[in-house]
Amino acid sequence: MPTIRPITDLQNADEISELCHSNQEPVFITKNGYGDLVVMSMATYERQMALLEVYKKLGEAESQLNSGAELLDGPEVFSALRKKYGQ
Repeated sequence: MPTIRPITDLQNADEISELCHSNQEPVFITKNGYGDLVVMSMATYERQMALLEVYKKLGEAESQLNSGAELLDGPEVFSALRKKYGQ
C-alpha cells in the first residue's frame, strides 16, 4: 500500500526520511489533494534503477531473439569466460 502524505509533512524532514528508510518504498507527497512529488531513500532509488536496467536488458535480449540472433549455450559461455579470466 503506497504511503501518501501532504506536502506540509515535509516540514518534518526527519520523519519523512525515517518513513522512506523503514518502508523501503517511495512516499508520495500531495499538494492541494493532488500528487506532486515522490520521495525515496537513495537505497530504494538505486534498487529501482538496477531493476529498470535488468528490464531494459531483458527487452533487448527478447528483441535480439525475435530478430533471429544466434542463441549461445550458457554452460559453454561461462566455461569460456572462466578459462579466459582464470577462475
